[in-house]
Amino acid sequence: MTGAGSGTPDAAAAASLERRRRVDRRYIAAAAAFLVFLGAMFALEQAGLSRRWIAAVFLLGPVVVYAGIGLAARTMQPAEYFVAGRRVPAVYNGMAIGADWMSVASFMSLTGILYINGFGGLAYVLGWTGGFCLIAFGLAPYLRKFGQYTIPDFLGERYGGWFARVVGLVVCALICFIYVVAQIYGVGLITSRLTGFAFELGVLVGLGGILVCSFLGGMRAVTWTQVAQYGVMLIAFMLPVVWLSAKQTGIPLPQIAAGVQLPKLAERERELRDDPAEQQVMALHRAEAERYEQLLRDVEGSLAQERASLQRRISEAITARAPVREIHALERALHAMPQDAAAARDTWERARQQALQRATQLGGMPVHVQPFEGEPDGTPAQRKLFEDSRANFIALVFCLMAGTAGMPHILARFYTTPSVRAARRSVSWALLFIALIYLSAPVLALLLKAEVFSGVVGLRFDRLPAWIVEWSRVDPTLLSAVDINHDGILQLGELRINGDILVLAAPDIGGMPFVVSCLVAAGALAAALSTADGLLLTTANALTHDLYFRMADPEASPTRRVAISKVVLMVVALLAAYTATRKAATILHLVTPVFSIAAATLFPALLLGVFWKRANRWGACAGMLAGLAVTLYYLATRHPVLGNWFGDGPAQPLWWGIQANGAGVFGVPVAFAVAIAVSLATRAPVASAALVDAIRRPDEPA
Repeated sequence: MTGAGSGTPDAAAAASLERRRRVDRRYIAAAAAFLVFLGAMFALEQAGLSRRWIAAVFLLGPVVVYAGIGLAARTMQPAEYFVAGRRVPAVYNGMAIGADWMSVASFMSLTGILYINGFGGLAYVLGWTGGFCLIAFGLAPYLRKFGQYTIPDFLGERYGGWFARVVGLVVCALICFIYVVAQIYGVGLITSRLTGFAFELGVLVGLGGILVCSFLGGMRAVTWTQVAQYGVMLIAFMLPVVWLSAKQTGIPLPQIAAGVQLPKLAERERELRDDPAEQQVMALHRAEAERYEQLLRDVEGSLAQERASLQRRISEAITARAPVREIHALERALHAMPQDAAAARDTWERARQQALQRATQLGGMPVHVQPFEGEPDGTPAQRKLFEDSRANFIALVFCLMAGTAGMPHILARFYTTPSVRAARRSVSWALLFIALIYLSAPVLALLLKAEVFSGVVGLRFDRLPAWIVEWSRVDPTLLSAVDINHDGILQLGELRINGDILVLAAPDIGGMPFVVSCLVAAGALAAALSTADGLLLTTANALTHDLYFRMADPEASPTRRVAISKVVLMVVALLAAYTATRKAATILHLVTPVFSIAAATLFPALLLGVFWKRANRWGACAGMLAGLAVTLYYLATRHPVLGNWFGDGPAQPLWWGIQANGAGVFGVPVAFAVAIAVSLATRAPVASAALVDAIRRPDEPA
């Protein structure tokens, strides 16, 4: 029957279909307008429009569009603000997940790590993609069936009581905060590149773009903004890959072009390994490492001598009327000197490690196609190196997979779909949208390496391309080219590129129009904004919903809950921006440990909460705390950068050769073991048994 009284489901379905068609039309029109905009900008560049104006348009234009979407989607209704009213269709939720996931770590740093580490960088591709498979089959449908707002919400309701909720809240806040610092750091790099602003000012400018959507409309505004941002990201990433493929091979299909370029790159690597000039540069780097080792033997005395030496050289340069550029370089070096012995020890030790790395072949990079370091059939030392390298590859893949399945801002997206079945479909769409970029990142890294090795290395310093000079001005730690052996020719060992900037520099490296450079920067900005919005919203929602509303003021009005969430979001954003300006680590150094933390805390608690009725609050909380303690301890005592945050003690020996990036490989089994043991040793949960049975039936209507 389809009468007025009994036809409500049909009417609701028709209304839903009409809303979906209306959204489709809007995004199709937006895509067409964006393509017209790109064509117009290409034409204006050819007509002589200033680069400064082009960069300003690409920086401000998308932000204005995102702000418009946020303004149109503004809301003060809790269901809309926290979970977008649970009305997001699967395909659009998949695009939003893709944008939420495609952070600066994926958009910018993934290509960089593949460029620097070659085969080893594939651990990130395999781990992050595999994590979505775990989400699809192990968590997403069940979380949507549960139907809450946040991950601490699930833990609090599934395990009962406030303790599980608070532990989950602390872990989620820690994960999201570290992750969002990395996104804001990336925003600073992008904004600096587009505007020429100082890095710190670039962070503040970008922060405004981050806040405009999440602050106005919460998950509703963020979701629809992320759909638009994914489209920008996809075009911005794919255009340079296709361009470089056609330029280098005449084949516009990147994956086929990669097969053509790989043997050529291998031959070029062999030439560079045998180059006498490269050998000379390596010897000079070894001498530099030895000098830092001498300085570290008496840090206080060495610091005083170095400062006095620079002051003397400045006086001599002024007396001899040396070029102003040389005097300014010496003054900058004096200003950059460490302020005390502790800072000097840290600075010189890092410099020593970098010099040792640069003293190896190919500027410290492995052969691109070599699977692991060492040789399986070589000397005992080579075999040990091969086994450790393989073990670290597997450990990193495991941590990234389990950590992805425990990422709070990704899991929260599955609360926004209208049904359990839509949540499952949205994972499939997300995998497709993410794979489009992930399958192209290794190709882009290969093509960029071929371009740099063959087209840049070997040039005279007075003929280096402009992009090297420009990026050196942005920040010398991001890119530097120094004529160490004074032969006037750039060797690979004299060029140091931070992997974080490779995607942004790709259009310049490939000789593309400036509009493409701005488009890539806009895509990277979209990646940073989309993920930062999701992370800030997840953090603020957890603090507001799970701490304030659930525990402090359960009677708070809906408007008050949303207003307080916005205030908390602003505070967290400002604190994260301040932390990002400290430049404590590179993007991947910040992001990778987060996956070990998520893997060793939330992943076991969520998986046991869904699939094991016997798991109780004491087991879940003990497991999360034990996994967190083991993981943080390993990071604090073994990580080359994050370890400095916890103290200046010497690095401890590795467990079974596993690097700190794989810390979760120890935390995860500890978390599972402790959770299971404590659950079995304490009283079995009663109320949660029926709840587990209910959420284990994911295909029923939500």
